[in-house]
Amino acid sequence: MKLPASLLCAAAAAVLSFSAQAQTAKPDLAKGAALYGQVCVACHAADGNSTTPANPKLARQHPEYLVKQLQEFKSGKRDNAIMKGFAAALSDDDMRNISFWLADQKATTGFAKEKDLVRLGERIYRGGIADRQIAACAGCHGPAGSGIPSQYPRLSGQHADYTSAQLNAFRSGTRVNNAQMTGVAAKMNDKEIKAVSDYIAGLR
Repeated sequence: MKLPASLLCAAAAAVLSFSAQAQTAKPDLAKGAALYGQVCVACHAADGNSTTPANPKLARQHPEYLVKQLQEFKSGKRDNAIMKGFAAALSDDDMRNISFWLADQKATTGFAKEKDLVRLGERIYRGGIADRQIAACAGCHGPAGSGIPSQYPRLSGQHADYTSAQLNAFRSGTRVNNAQMTGVAAKMNDKEIKAVSDYIAGLR
């Protein structure tokens, strides 16, 4: 028996609607908070504002960016033995729940400390270095370091030590999960990396 075309269309629409709803289901922030407390709190602090310079602040970070990083730690595309171990135990839903909970946390501010380098850091962040084709950080991460959701991470107030370590990892090729950042960092020297990292720490 053939079903009328209208019924077939209605059934297809219902399936598509259900699929769309599943993909846009709201994250469970309570579960995210609970998982964060079990898995992440020791390194990133209770509210995502790590006080350890080597560990990034995660509060208010774009959740899509955090999910992508966790997935890449899990797959090995981003190489970090400690994070790979934690991420391996998380499902995609776990990652979403944790990431959206972190995005909902208030971020603490930071401070630039290298007075002699702050002007250089600001110049690179805002204008790049044209004669060496180094793009301005602000072009992707915004004038105040707020980033662009799902594409470019929030940098405002991030620990200078962490930012510097990541730029050095991109430059050396030990971090390979973003070709654009590899290209930028490859052209920067130690002083420039230190200056822009410190400037970023004071953005707000």
